[in-house]
Amino acid sequence: MVAFSSTPVNLALSVASAVLLVLIFPGFNFTYLGPVAIAPLLMACAREASWKRRFLNGWAAGFVFWIGVCHWIQFILQAHGGLSVWLSWVSLLLFAVLKGLHLAIFSALVGRLMPKWFAIPAVAALWTGVERTHGPLGFPWLDLGNAGIDMPSVMRLAPLVGVYGLSFVFAMLGCAIALVALRRPRRELLWLLLLLPAVLPGLPRLPRQAPNELVRVVQPNIDTEAEWTARTLASTERDMAALSRAPGVPLVVWPEAPAPFYPDDLSFQDNLKRVTRGEDAHLLFVGVAHTAAGEPLNSSFFADPSGALLGRYDQIKLVPFGEYVPAPFGWVNRITKETSDFVPGDRVVTFAFNDHRIAPVICYESAFPDLVRQFPLAGAEMLFNLSNDGYFGTSMAARQQHLALARMRAAENRRWVLFATNDGITAMIDPAGRITERLAPYRQLGATMKYGFVNETTPYTRHGDWFAWACLILAFLMLALPVKRVSD
Repeated sequence: MVAFSSTPVNLALSVASAVLLVLIFPGFNFTYLGPVAIAPLLMACAREASWKRRFLNGWAAGFVFWIGVCHWIQFILQAHGGLSVWLSWVSLLLFAVLKGLHLAIFSALVGRLMPKWFAIPAVAALWTGVERTHGPLGFPWLDLGNAGIDMPSVMRLAPLVGVYGLSFVFAMLGCAIALVALRRPRRELLWLLLLLPAVLPGLPRLPRQAPNELVRVVQPNIDTEAEWTARTLASTERDMAALSRAPGVPLVVWPEAPAPFYPDDLSFQDNLKRVTRGEDAHLLFVGVAHTAAGEPLNSSFFADPSGALLGRYDQIKLVPFGEYVPAPFGWVNRITKETSDFVPGDRVVTFAFNDHRIAPVICYESAFPDLVRQFPLAGAEMLFNLSNDGYFGTSMAARQQHLALARMRAAENRRWVLFATNDGITAMIDPAGRITERLAPYRQLGATMKYGFVNETTPYTRHGDWFAWACLILAFLMLALPVKRVSD
């Protein structure tokens, strides 16, 4: 029989896991805690008989985690959304309450798996499957596997099964630690001996590719709260044109910026032509387009050296509160200055460039692995994550979180990724997720960086999140099995 301990102890263990999960991510970066992070929660769930109490303990843990890892939402809503201090905190707390439901459901269910002899793979499958539901249900951000971005051994899984494969490994290790602490039979740990040493060392090593292409990236450092007039906008466009100068560099990239760039405006078209013709270069930038009904689209445009627009990609995954307001938060003001919510695009687009194909990923879209993989699947040999992270303020934690997401997408698809932002962090990422170059934040800069084209596709690019969805299905099948734990 399992001895169930007091509810306060189980609650404390659950919240301890939430704290550990916060600590593994930027800006604490105690990534070595990744394999340990969920162990206290699993111990609490194994010790708690009531699924209702497990649910509440998991909900508390989820609430603490989302407050800790996304605290910057409060600053954004207050500083840029025009909310009062108390209303911005209410919004953050409601957000954490809703997001905490994922961990609550996991905790309620995992208590049925912990007593079983196959707890290690079952728990890891359930954790991984529940992680995959964050995207379809609203707001994905940092998965457990993101803690492995600087761990070359587990990063070998990224091109095969994506970040969810890393989450599975860390969840297995966390479950094993919990079982040891619970004094379970050592034979229940054999799953680690059968799987981890056999799989990870045999996987292909992370690639190293010498960059041989040049790109000019502009970091304009535009004030996110600037008041725009025709004069200030023209001045900003001239500054960006000056920062774009790089004779002989065939591609110039402007990040997403708070400036209202409208490509159908004649003045903007004149400035656009001055940049492309003056540098004899293509230009990739973000501006505002409109649907036939006049609704705004947050879009990336690609212009040739004559200034002619060759194509447009409309952002598919919009930023909550930034580009639209989710239904439960009707009192929150949008960060964007457009007169109405942006509407999402509906198709992936790549651009032809000098016998190659490139693609933009706009801002928050880097949090969606299955969306990003569709660009290389459509032929993109280089990716550009165009973002305005200025709304994060001077908090490096949130900026580093966003950068970590882009790094994982680079490794999953084995593509160079230029992470181009308004005021930093601006960085070049290689196909293994390593940063090769970066610019100083909060400075107005233009820099020439090196990258390379890659045309082969990874198993993850080709097949997507089959592993994560299979984990979810497998976990529910194992939940249904009436298997009891082997006695000591």
